[in-house]
Amino acid sequence: MSSRTTTPRRTAAALAATCAAALVAIAPASAAPAGLGDRITGDAVNRHLIALQRIADSNGGNRASGLPGYEASVDHVAGKLRGAGFDVTTPEFTYDAYYLDSFSLAVAGQPTEGDALEYSPATPQGGITAPLSVAAVDDTPGCEAADFPADVAGSVVLIQRGSCTFAHKQRVAADLGAAGAIIYNNVDGPLNGTLGDPADARIPSAGVTKQVGEVLAGQAGAEVELDVQSRLETVTTRNVVAQTRTGRPDNVVMAGAHLDSVAEGPGINDNGSGSAGLLEAALRMGGSPHTENAVRFAWWGAEESGLIGSTKYVQSLSFEQQLDIALYLNFDMIGSPNAGYFAYDGDDSDAVGSGPGPQGSGQIEQDFVAAMAAQGVELEGTDFNGRSDYGEFIANGIPAGGLFTGAEGIKTEAQAAKWGGTAGAAYDPNYHQAADHLGNIDRLALERNAKGLANVVEAYSHSTEAINGMQTREERARLRQAQASTFAAHPEGRAIPHGHNAS
Repeated sequence: MSSRTTTPRRTAAALAATCAAALVAIAPASAAPAGLGDRITGDAVNRHLIALQRIADSNGGNRASGLPGYEASVDHVAGKLRGAGFDVTTPEFTYDAYYLDSFSLAVAGQPTEGDALEYSPATPQGGITAPLSVAAVDDTPGCEAADFPADVAGSVVLIQRGSCTFAHKQRVAADLGAAGAIIYNNVDGPLNGTLGDPADARIPSAGVTKQVGEVLAGQAGAEVELDVQSRLETVTTRNVVAQTRTGRPDNVVMAGAHLDSVAEGPGINDNGSGSAGLLEAALRMGGSPHTENAVRFAWWGAEESGLIGSTKYVQSLSFEQQLDIALYLNFDMIGSPNAGYFAYDGDDSDAVGSGPGPQGSGQIEQDFVAAMAAQGVELEGTDFNGRSDYGEFIANGIPAGGLFTGAEGIKTEAQAAKWGGTAGAAYDPNYHQAADHLGNIDRLALERNAKGLANVVEAYSHSTEAINGMQTREERARLRQAQASTFAAHPEGRAIPHGHNAS
C-alpha cells in the first residue's frame, strides 16, 4: 500500500455526540448481544500473520504474485475458508509481470541512489547517456507540456512527484522527445513507484528520494547515465473469493484485502495485516451465518503490480452481477508500526484530492467512524486516490469504504498527541521493504481495526438500507449507470488508475 493525503475530520466532542446515533443506524435489531468484533482477538489475527511470515520465510522471503510464496498464501487462506464452510473459488487470471534484472544511475559521474519505476521500459544494453533537464515545479509538476524546458528533447528530465500519475508525467516527457525520466519524491523516504501498466510505459523512468531530487535540480546540463535492464513475463495467478451460503445473493456485502506482497519482503503489514483481519472476521462469521445478505470475502492477487486481481475480477462480472454487490469494503494495511487511524473519505468532506465515492460511500465512512469511536478511537479521513483495490468498484458505481493505518506518509504532531506514536516519522517506515515483517506490527492497531471491520461487515450483513435504500434492481441499475457515466466523463475523479505509488 502507499501513502495517502489525510486530513483531520472531527473533534472528539463531535464524535461523542454522533457515534451512538451512527452505531444505532448500522446495528441490526436482531443482533446478538456479543457482536462479531467482540469475538475477534488480537492473538487470533496475529496467528494468521505468523502463518504468512512462515510462508514467506519458506519461499524466498516474499509472497509476491507469480511466485511460490503467493501460491502458498492462496492455498492457506482458501483451505481455512473451506474448513469454515464457505463457498470458495480461486479464479485464475493472467497479467504481464515486471522483472527488474539490474538498475544503475549516475549523474555528473557520481553514482546516484534510486530505483526503476515498475514497468519502466528497458534501456539498450549499456544504458543511455544524456544531459539532465529539469521540469518546472508548480502545483502540477510535469503534468503539462508547458512545465518542461525547451531543451527537454533528447535529455533525461527531472520531475517532481505530485498531482498526476507517474505514467502521465513520463508520457508528456516522451511526447516532447525526452530520452528518460527521473521522478523525485515530494515527501521524505524512497519513491517506490509504478507506471501502472506496460501499455502506459514510454521511456526509461527512475525514482529517487526528495533529498536526491533537490540536489539534482541544481545540476541541469550534467551528464546522466541511466541503465535499466527489465523484462515482462506473462504470469498466471489467482484471487481467493469466498461467499456465505446464506443471505440474499442479490444484495451482497463484499469485503476485500490484497494478499500479495512486493518482491522485496514478506509484506506482513502490506498487506498481511488486512488479509489476516479479514480472514479472522470470516472465520468467526462462518460460512452459513444467520444474515439477511450474503457476505463475499475476497483476497486479491497482483495488487502490487497495479490492482490487477481486483480490476480483472470486477471487469469479469456482468452488469447484473455488479448490481448484486451492494457495497465494497477495503482493508489495505491495518497494523502500521507508527499507526494512524483513517477511513476513506466517502463524502469528500475533507475536499482533498479526488471527489466523493459513489452514492452510499459517505454513509460507509460514517459507520466506520462510529464503529471505531466505540473503541475510543477517533478517525481521520483519507482520500480515494485510486491506490488500492476499491478503484474498479468505484469506477462501476459501487459504494466503497474501508480502514487504513498509513504507509510512507508522515505522522503529524497533532496525530501523535491523539493516537500516540512518533511525530515526524512515517506511519510505516518499512513500507515495501524487507523489514515489513512480523516484528514491525502495531498489534493494538491491528486488533482495533480487525474488530472495527468485523462489526461493520456484520452490521451490513443484516441491512444495507442506509447505503442503497434497498432499491429495486431497476433503480440500482439507473443509479450506477449514471455514476459510471460521471466517472467516464471526469476521469480525474478516479485519480489513479493502477496500483501503489502510481503518483
